[in-house]
Amino acid sequence: MNRTATIGTEPSAMLEELLARRTTANLRFFEAEADRLARLCHLMAERFARGGRLIAFGHSPAARSDARHVAVEFVHPVIVGKRALPAIALTAEGGELALQVELVAAADDIAMAFGAGEDEGQAARALACARSRGCLTVSFTADTGAEWEFSPPSDDPYVRQELVETLYHVLWELVHVFFDHRGLLAGRDPRRIHDAGASSFLYPFLGEDESSLTAVVDDVRRSALMKAQEIGSLREQTLTENREELISTAEALRSSFDRGGKLLALGNGGSATDAMDIVADLRAARHPAIDLTEDTSILTAVANDIGIEAIFSRQLFAYAVEGDALLALSTSGNSANVIMALTEARRRNLVTIALVGYDGGRIGGEGLADHVIVTRSEHIPRIQEAQASAYHALCELVG
Repeated sequence: MNRTATIGTEPSAMLEELLARRTTANLRFFEAEADRLARLCHLMAERFARGGRLIAFGHSPAARSDARHVAVEFVHPVIVGKRALPAIALTAEGGELALQVELVAAADDIAMAFGAGEDEGQAARALACARSRGCLTVSFTADTGAEWEFSPPSDDPYVRQELVETLYHVLWELVHVFFDHRGLLAGRDPRRIHDAGASSFLYPFLGEDESSLTAVVDDVRRSALMKAQEIGSLREQTLTENREELISTAEALRSSFDRGGKLLALGNGGSATDAMDIVADLRAARHPAIDLTEDTSILTAVANDIGIEAIFSRQLFAYAVEGDALLALSTSGNSANVIMALTEARRRNLVTIALVGYDGGRIGGEGLADHVIVTRSEHIPRIQEAQASAYHALCELVG
């Protein structure tokens, strides 16, 4: 990756440059791919309607976080009134990816590969196996052999990952459109008119008859472009409105590392996968970091024996040392287990950092962290995407 332009750059100017990279790549990517994205939504909906599943996989630590992120979004939808769709993530913990795919995949499934262009070839071999079994295949790297390849126009892996996250969030949001247009799915009877109901705010164009696939695909294409514009604006808000906070947070985090401290990261659901991602990024840069969402045995033991509110704070008893830093990700700013962890971290004299959405929630309103970076939105996928830009920017600033 080429980051030479940022070396020695003043922090405020660096953030401006990082934002410009993302703005340019975001516009190019979604203007080029919105139509294909809409058509893929339709094909995925048909697979789900036939009983297919999404099988996401990735071998590297960063690819693993994306595979787990897309799986949790499909299984645990935050779209009001929308169904859970079957999705699983296969990662390095389970062994050779191709073998896992061979054991799990069926002809109606959708195989989504992350990191298929990486040197170890694990994801690429799994992708080939999935295609041989009749899966619909999707990847985010060129020349992988997948039927649907989306290659973000950037050589910066942070930017590429952020664009891919937006893309799979948009797929998740808009695949549901075709369930509401039953007549456009093979084997389903049409209804006279579409009604998005309580989730209509996600689909601003939809309300016509089900007779024209072309018309609905075009509506989905325009909706995808609107979502790309929305994240562009939200990313700008996050990196500019929080500029001084990001700079001071990076200084505090760098100071912690310089004194021999480590970062502890946490979050729930999609935010848990973001915690995985920042830990992977920091470790790649040779900074010590621990993901408090990683060990399912510890999480389930604490949740079962003490309560879900203690799953992170309890781990601080074992891992936290004065001078460490805690990074908490929360879209609402109100999650009880996140707040309890921040409280315990302060009791132990850790540097506390929170990335939150909405208006900051309790964490922002009550000043429950030393450094609070607010992404001002109520749309959870967009919040998470902008938060990814924020923690990637922190990684760049820390160096």
